[in-house]
Amino acid sequence: MDIGCHLPNQGPLATGEALSTFAREADRRDIASLWVSDHVIFPRTATGSYPGGRFPPDKPYLEPVVALAAAAVCTSRARLGASVFILGHRHPVVMAKMLTSIDALSQGRLICGVGVGWWKEELEILGVPFHRRGRQADEILTIFKTLWSADNPAFEGEFFRFRDIGFAPKPVQKPHPPLWVGGDSPGAFRRVVAFGDGWHATSKTPAELRGALTRLRAAADRAGRKFETIELSLRYTLRDELLVKGTQAVVDDLAEYKRLGLSHIVLEFRRDDLGRMLEILDLVTSHVRPAVDRA
Repeated sequence: MDIGCHLPNQGPLATGEALSTFAREADRRDIASLWVSDHVIFPRTATGSYPGGRFPPDKPYLEPVVALAAAAVCTSRARLGASVFILGHRHPVVMAKMLTSIDALSQGRLICGVGVGWWKEELEILGVPFHRRGRQADEILTIFKTLWSADNPAFEGEFFRFRDIGFAPKPVQKPHPPLWVGGDSPGAFRRVVAFGDGWHATSKTPAELRGALTRLRAAADRAGRKFETIELSLRYTLRDELLVKGTQAVVDDLAEYKRLGLSHIVLEFRRDDLGRMLEILDLVTSHVRPAVDRA
């Protein structure tokens, strides 16, 4: 099971120096992947729940496509991913160009994590029809694949349309960068099976993940897709409450996910102190990863 980690991109570490220092050190230590999350703005109100906790609305937060592009040019080995880019935050033609540019700049290291989003106020400010965002997301994924692979791309849909355009460069990865779809609703699982190369889960215990995998397998069976063709990944928050229990506690947790068939896990240990993040990175690469490899 490959182990990646989230880049520092918020609060006091929302700087080029902090991001590049961490990215280079993670790359030097052969971390498998470096990740961003996607928020553009933080509305001061929200009608829904806050997955992962509420965001302080005035906290600095680097735009994630730009942050990932910066990581692309200061690393050479780690894959580069999004957990996840929200479909609809940016016009799909522009987003497809930005993503293929990252793939080009990184020489084919992009993992394109995508999802429909949950924050109604943020999505509506950015022009997303909240209650139709699933249908819009399906169009956007079709547009990505069309622009990335067709010689003469054209599209005519409910939300977007274009024809008679050139689009280059094409992605380094063929036919396109892997699409890992987030979410665990019936619609999300349908999208994984129909469009995705993988499923990217978030903040699930092993028991929760086991149940979700059963539902995903059922969705694949209904669509006639082989479950084994879907890459499985998870974003996992590495909290101080677990770290104080010792390295073995972390290893035991991650080994359980490995036994469930995950091929990739993204450790989220963003802190406001770069030194502390580098300490955790050292723990992960020097002690946790070798033990998980043996498990």
